[in-house]
Amino acid sequence: MDMILVLGVVTGMRCMTAIAALSWAAWLALVPEHGWATWIAHLAIAILFTICALGEYGVDTLPQTPRRTSLGPALARVVVGALVGAMVAIAIDEPVAGGIVFAGVGAVIGTWGGFFVRMTVARIFRRDLPAALLESASAIVLAILALVRLHHGIVAEAQKVIS
Repeated sequence: MDMILVLGVVTGMRCMTAIAALSWAAWLALVPEHGWATWIAHLAIAILFTICALGEYGVDTLPQTPRRTSLGPALARVVVGALVGAMVAIAIDEPVAGGIVFAGVGAVIGTWGGFFVRMTVARIFRRDLPAALLESASAIVLAILALVRLHHGIVAEAQKVIS
């Protein structure tokens, strides 16, 4: 469940990054999906979420973009985080409710924690753009690392079952 929390934090930082990364991992069969979550493993869905994530990276650098801590953006991050958590929980045979809670909490941490870290980094650079780009890069790296760790856990569990 720790990687579900990390993916929730990523969702709080950048709403579409974790779901786009999960979609690619599922399409590449690195993270198995079954049941209602199989829709995430389609190439068209991976491309769609990637386009959304890239758009979010661009929009986030604009000065007129609303703060992520406003009710609407914050709620969207928690909902998307909960969806990611539910899908990952299904993939690793954990309780869906736990995945929803862990990812939702992670999204709250990523939303407010990411906001405060970004504001601090922006003050250091005396500009927001470097902080925004650093945050986007951090979200991408965290999502990839979390999914790689999930994949290794899935493989290790499968090897235990086989032997």
